[in-house]
Amino acid sequence: MTSLHIRTALLRHPQLSVALDKQVLLKMENTQPAGSFKLRGIGLLCQRAVAAGASHLICPSGGNAGFAAAFAGAALGVKTTILVPQTTSAEVGRRISEIGAEVIVHGSVWDETNQRALQLCEQPGSVYIPPFDHPDIWDGNATMIDEAVLQARELGVDFDVVICSVGGGGLMSGVLSGLHRNGLPHIPLIAVETEGAASLHAAVQAGELVTLPAITTIAGTLAAKRVAAECFAWTQRHEVHSVVVSDAQAVAAALAFADQMRTLVEPACGAALAVAHEKLPVLAPYQRPLIVVCGGIGVSLAMLANWKAQFSL
Repeated sequence: MTSLHIRTALLRHPQLSVALDKQVLLKMENTQPAGSFKLRGIGLLCQRAVAAGASHLICPSGGNAGFAAAFAGAALGVKTTILVPQTTSAEVGRRISEIGAEVIVHGSVWDETNQRALQLCEQPGSVYIPPFDHPDIWDGNATMIDEAVLQARELGVDFDVVICSVGGGGLMSGVLSGLHRNGLPHIPLIAVETEGAASLHAAVQAGELVTLPAITTIAGTLAAKRVAAECFAWTQRHEVHSVVVSDAQAVAAALAFADQMRTLVEPACGAALAVAHEKLPVLAPYQRPLIVVCGGIGVSLAMLANWKAQFSL
């Protein structure tokens, strides 16, 4: 089965490496054809579903997972319906429809959108494509670590910690699966959320899964009120440092990344970058951090300018 995703570059971040006196590595998942790491896991899930007989893919998503599912559906030649909540921007909806998927706006929050998607999946041939909570998604996302391990060795730099953003937990679960299947269970993970969407952090503090009462972050693609059970379970069997940054810190890091690396990323991605950009204490013990640049389609020059003005950066 030929992968829908591509092998992305592993780059050194020159400015952060100097500022931190570390070797800061970047896994450039923003360069995936669908704009984010989501194509790895969502793409694999869609491929396996179609191979098993699916003729209609249905995905409830605030943006990036839906775009990845739409991309996969087009590549596989099957009907794809993406359901988005009312909070998803019209621009994101337009981008998804432009690549051939049907877009349905339903619900004020993702939970309502999800319920409608599950109803549609009762039709024959239809398959539910969750945005983050599925073993095939974690399996596909783990391929970025398969690549990164080989690429880091080619550069002569073995990373000693991984930093990634956490929404529903699909990326985190994939990264940790990848570390374990590559014989690196000792490499810690710094899991980053924004204030107002920190469901993993709440779960870690409570010692059990927690459902947030509301989402209040601008990092919409991190907007999961409750992380996947598998994501939380990983915190019980792997060294995970749960970190929360502000929206302002996430935006500042995204702006700096645009200036320094000439690349636009969402605040959801800026959250992971903020750990290095803000020189957070959690990073102090490590010398060769690998940051997953998860990307995202919900960003533009105008949006970055608006966020900059909003936070007076």
